[in-house]
Amino acid sequence: MRIRRATKQITVGNERTGIVLIGGGIPSDGGDATTPAPISVQTMTAGYTHDIDRCVAEINRLKAAGADIVRVATPERKDTEALAEILNQTRVPIVADVHFHFERALEAVEAGVHKIRLNPGNIADRDQVNAVIDACKERGIPIRIGVNEGSIIERKDKQKRLDELGRFFSDKKDGHLIALMVTKLEEYLEIFRDRDFHDVCISAKLMDAASTIEVYRAISERFDEPLHLGVTHAGPKETGAIRSIAAMAALLADGIGDSFRISYASDPVHEVEDGLELLWSLGLRERKGVDLIACPTCGRIQVDLFTLVQDVRTKLADTIELPMKVAVMGCVVNGPGEAEGADVAVFAGDRRGIIYVQGEKVANVPEAEILERLLDECVTLQDRVRAGETKLGDKRVEIIPPDPIGELGSGFDRIASGQVEQATPLTITGAKPV
Repeated sequence: MRIRRATKQITVGNERTGIVLIGGGIPSDGGDATTPAPISVQTMTAGYTHDIDRCVAEINRLKAAGADIVRVATPERKDTEALAEILNQTRVPIVADVHFHFERALEAVEAGVHKIRLNPGNIADRDQVNAVIDACKERGIPIRIGVNEGSIIERKDKQKRLDELGRFFSDKKDGHLIALMVTKLEEYLEIFRDRDFHDVCISAKLMDAASTIEVYRAISERFDEPLHLGVTHAGPKETGAIRSIAAMAALLADGIGDSFRISYASDPVHEVEDGLELLWSLGLRERKGVDLIACPTCGRIQVDLFTLVQDVRTKLADTIELPMKVAVMGCVVNGPGEAEGADVAVFAGDRRGIIYVQGEKVANVPEAEILERLLDECVTLQDRVRAGETKLGDKRVEIIPPDPIGELGSGFDRIASGQVEQATPLTITGAKPV
């Protein structure tokens, strides 16, 4: 992992909703350098904003899933008219998504929204853009300047579109779009700087993961504003997860990105869940809830591992809040070794499950009892941690299963170091005698 890219920092939300900081590292005017804030996970509601009850229910569901910021669409006046009541019933920073009508942005600001998403290229009148900037400046509301592949190129004026494509065309895949996005962002930022407005973050989304990586690398070298990452039109969850995470993981591992949204043509709760899992997997946020490890299965499994893993995941998600590492393994070959380091582990053999808790074997139960016993052990361990009796990761799990070549199976290093006696002769070709 590379060091986080330093940026200016913006603030979203208030004491009632919770304050979310985005970016950091560059000193504010006359101040000290700010520490980069944790990378925030954003999502967007799928329903109509003017349907207040459903919109509030969806926002609250997204907040419960772990969303740091939620964006809502405001294409019509009836949507901005609903904002005040929506804001009153929710406790998460809300972004108003504005595209063509500057009045919607002004109405959202008046309603008390916490951030505006704006594409200045979709609003032809410069004075209208300035009016939005001035309103946000007066209220201390940040603006995200977003450019997307679908809206960056002029489509009404065909000659202008041809001129733009010809001017920025390159042999690089999507090079003309990348160059055009960087140029448009420069133009847009000049509008904001002319109004002495600096409470800005920027985004530049494409449909292609590789090109998304390229454009964000380009703008990260050119601008100091915090970056909101995303792949636009990523597709259904089944394929969109790969496309989005391919780009997001590469950029985040590169130290690029201050907030992001994984976009699916699906329930946005999945966007939040997968976004958090990505940050946890990269070590960029402290995990909340179970860290579930499971083997991919093969012809050696002796239990219905697919069902067991899903049942464990569902049950533990409802009961375990601490970052407990739980391993569910399907056989005695790789399972024991891969389960080491888990707080709670189970590996199967002969239609049974052997359960370990913090290095101690606590049960050997029939397959039908694995789920209930594993859940009980996890809940008990969580209670002990909360009571201060033990700590997660406090003990290394040392699992010693039966194995054809001895107690430790493939644990040659331990045999060689004298930790245990070799139970059977080594007959593997090329193995060194001990």
